[in-house]
Amino acid sequence: MGHSKDFKERAVSYRLEGHTVTETSRIFGIGTDTLNRWGRQYRETGDLSAKPLNRTFWKIDPEKLKRYVKEHPDAMQKEMAEVFQCSKSGICKALKQNKITFKKRYSPTKNKAKKK
Repeated sequence: MGHSKDFKERAVSYRLEGHTVTETSRIFGIGTDTLNRWGRQYRETGDLSAKPLNRTFWKIDPEKLKRYVKEHPDAMQKEMAEVFQCSKSGICKALKQNKITFKKRYSPTKNKAKKK
């Protein structure tokens, strides 16, 4: 979790009062790189609000995955992995991230009846 806007403003204003980067970072318990990054952001934008996250999918487009599962409800994870050119674990992770329940098993379970 990041620091609050108020905390960032106090640290940057303390630095702008003439204190060194090392002294400011030691007093506020932050790294010098962090303080420099905040200072640069303040100079460029005049604001220290958190930047919006730019999250994109890496390999499996969530919309395409949802559409594929809807069109092919009987497809196994191995088949889906081939279609999306990734691993079965990648498909499993993408299904979980998109909250798509998928209860098919690749291999049937064996009945483990006790022998007499």
